[in-house]
Amino acid sequence: MVWKIFIAFFIPGIVGYGGGPASIPLVENEVVDRFGWMSVTEFSEMLAMANALPGPIATKMAGFIGYQQAGILGAVVGVFATVAPSLILMILLMSLLAKFKNSPKVKIMTNLIRPAIAVLLGLMAFQFFKTSYDTSGFFQMGFLIAASFLFLEKVKVHPAFVILGSLVYGAIFLGG
Repeated sequence: MVWKIFIAFFIPGIVGYGGGPASIPLVENEVVDRFGWMSVTEFSEMLAMANALPGPIATKMAGFIGYQQAGILGAVVGVFATVAPSLILMILLMSLLAKFKNSPKVKIMTNLIRPAIAVLLGLMAFQFFKTSYDTSGFFQMGFLIAASFLFLEKVKVHPAFVILGSLVYGAIFLGG
């Protein structure tokens, strides 16, 4: 089990160029589709809670899921697997990256990768909306979207409180 946890977070760490937000769909693929440790709904709830806490999202996901699957050892392995690719690359390639950081080819590669990350995040958001619609219905989903927008953009409430309010609303009115 610990080896599977390592793989589930090491692979997204390697291919998740750009850090936390870029790795979320990759972690979801490993955790939901490949290993079946969570449903899409459970993953989205865990992601909402992880976003409400301070710190990098990828390590919070790895710690939570690792702990859920194999206790403290699983949490440690998950967090290590998340940071290991970056740690290894930083140690091995620091001077090489510094040498070529202003290279036009590196800048082009970065600009080409960004749209792919945007598409992956968009697909994940669509899956969350679809799951929300399927489980809660259009009215409940629309109400939470509108209320969240109002509180975040107009009233300027901290996102953690909006997430907490949505969780309480779901628990009370949706039987979550």
